[in-house]
Amino acid sequence: MASLQVGAGRGVGCCFGPLDGRRQERRATAALRPPRAGAGAKVAEEDKVRLGESSVAVSKLGIGAWSWGDTTYWNDSEWDDRRLKEAKAAFDASIDNGMTFFDTAEVYGTALMGAVNSESLLGDFIRERQQKGAVEVTVATKFAALPWRFGRGSVLSALKKSLERLGLPSVELYQLHWPGLWGNEGYLDGLADAYEQGLVKAVGVSNYNEKRLRDAHARLKKRGVPLAVNQVNYSLIYRTPEENGVKAACDELGVTLIAYSPIAQGVLSGKYTPENPPTGPRGNTYTPEFLAKLQPLMNRIKEIGVSYGKKPTQVSLNWLTCQGNVVPIPGAKNAGQAMEFAGALGWSLTADEVEELRTLAREIKGIKMPIEES
Repeated sequence: MASLQVGAGRGVGCCFGPLDGRRQERRATAALRPPRAGAGAKVAEEDKVRLGESSVAVSKLGIGAWSWGDTTYWNDSEWDDRRLKEAKAAFDASIDNGMTFFDTAEVYGTALMGAVNSESLLGDFIRERQQKGAVEVTVATKFAALPWRFGRGSVLSALKKSLERLGLPSVELYQLHWPGLWGNEGYLDGLADAYEQGLVKAVGVSNYNEKRLRDAHARLKKRGVPLAVNQVNYSLIYRTPEENGVKAACDELGVTLIAYSPIAQGVLSGKYTPENPPTGPRGNTYTPEFLAKLQPLMNRIKEIGVSYGKKPTQVSLNWLTCQGNVVPIPGAKNAGQAMEFAGALGWSLTADEVEELRTLAREIKGIKMPIEES
């Protein structure tokens, strides 16, 4: 695994001011190709953002690996060779299109109902790709704060098992997946221990509210360890981080916000309609009634996309990057999705368009995950 070099400063807002409306100018801006890494090439430094005050720089768009190997929420409760090949193709397409940051977790693809661990799959994909030549990959994984885990030692133990599954000596980013019912100070101490031992290059938290975020930042700072990220649920139709102080606190403290479910589990792709809702657990929230309420926003997203030659997914991801200090990590189940995500890079919505979409989305609320804190 090739390590990333330290990038320039943290990401800042990318939105241009209002344009003069000339369609050719807008299309010229949007037509900029996303960064392509190719086989063995590296992502240019200007196409990276640094995670908080750490030494780790990542591609401006990452890829979430929750669905890889999963049979409880994704993949219609089945994992087979076809889905495996599609996930591998998604990995390769991501690399080829300059998205070299991958986020997984020890609990993704747990051994239930034929599931395969996501960390193991990602490790296999990296090794298979390395056989073709040197490749730059940045890996993030997460510690599960399970009730029977106590103290800093549990973090180091879990991390070492994750490294075994990944087949790596270290990872760039290790995060606490959610706040534990107890023992969180010990978990933070475990993160600092892992950092000092060189097992991780940066540490972070996930699903932390503002108070927990500030407390974690302060505790790690006493050890001289920067809190690099807080990974939270954030999208155009789920703006809780803006409302509960988390986004503002991240900006103030110099902590990068990693946005999971950045296209609301596919709902902002435009794929689903009241007549064609998602299947599985998502269908319980994204009902035909919800999707009917969403249509005015989706219609405007599509209109804006047409003016740039972009798809709804790409407009929705670009909206997030325009917030500044945000790295979205959409989940790619196949190569087509990964290539579509790459089209969110290399252009920008105007500030007016960003605010218009926020206004249209004001009365819409996406899924709150059970592990989130208010």
